[in-house]
Parts: sequence; structure tokens; C-alpha cells
Amino acid sequence: MPVRIRLQRHGKKGKPFYWVVAADSRSKRDGKFLEKLGTYNPNTNPASIDLDVDSSVKWLQNGAQPTDTARAILSYKGVLLKHHLLGGVAKGALTEEQVEEKFNAWLEEKANAIQAKKDGLSKAEAEARAKALEAEKEANEKRIAAAAPVEEEVAEEAAEEAVEAAAEEAPAEETAAEAPAAEEASKEEE
Repeated sequence: MPVRIRLQRHGKKGKPFYWVVAADSRSKRDGKFLEKLGTYNPNTNPASIDLDVDSSVKWLQNGAQPTDTARAILSYKGVLLKHHLLGGVAKGALTEEQVEEKFNAWLEEKANAIQAKKDGLSKAEAEARAKALEAEKEANEKRIAAAAPVEEEVAEEAAEEAVEAAAEEAPAEETAAEAPAAEEASKEEE
């Protein structure tokens, strides 16, 4: 029975989610499989891959052939590297400790590269937010500057109306003030 390591599609339309499986090459794409090796979610940035390295290496050693996409995923997670290093152990060129040491060093380097990408993406997102905020502040300042002459005109009109109202009230106050003064004067004369 020829075994393939391939992807099995899950998820809804437009949001694919894959299982990495070892399956008989004659079975349907989403049909029966022998073992689920992991998952692959291309919807996130960077794509999230969860893979059982030891089971994948076991299937490769038993002769399973990965598809092109599965090969890229296995390579990304270091399964092909570990398979290659274990081939060196079988030939006597390496020991198990050396294989684990090299593999762990590679994993650490890969984790640093992934973290650097995540940091770069978050930094770019923060810069984009800062630019958007700056553009919004600039637009608000322009809007306020455009509204300032209108507000000044309204303030000037209100001041003129207040002056006119005060001017109208002043003669009325003077006549009202003159009337009690005239009454007092007439009382004094009597």
C-alpha cells in the first residue's frame, strides 16, 4: 500500500484549515487516513503549523512520500532535517546525542526567525496606526482651521449685536435715571 503524507482540507469556504495526514494514496483527498500528523492554518500570518515531528519522521522512514505542499511544511518544521540526520545515525556517521543537539540548535534558530517576523509585523502595524492617527489629527486641525473664520464672524456679529443692544439700553436707562432725579429735584423745590 503506497502511503502519502498530504493535506486534508477542513474549514469553511474562504477559510481553509488543513490536517497533515498519512494516508493511502488511493483514498480520497478528505477520506480515510492512517494517522493525523498535525495541522496547518494558512489564515494567520505567519501561518501556524502544529506537527508531530517524531510520527512524521517514522512515516518517512517507513517509505511514505510527501506531496509538494506537505514536503514544504515538513521542511519548514524540520522533519526532513531530522530524517536526514537519523539517516546519518543509521550509517554510523552521527550519534543520537549529536542529532538531538543539531536538531535543537536548528529549532532554536528557526524560532528566533519566526519571532523576528512576528515582531516586524507588529511594528509595521503599530507604525500604520501611528500614521493613521497623525493623518486624523491633521484632518481635524484643517477642519478646525476652516471653521475658525466662521466662528470669528459669528463672534463679531454677536459682539456687534451686544454693542447695539447696549446702545439701545443706555438711552432708556438714562431717561429712567433722569426721571427719579427730576422727581427729587421737584421735591426739593417744594
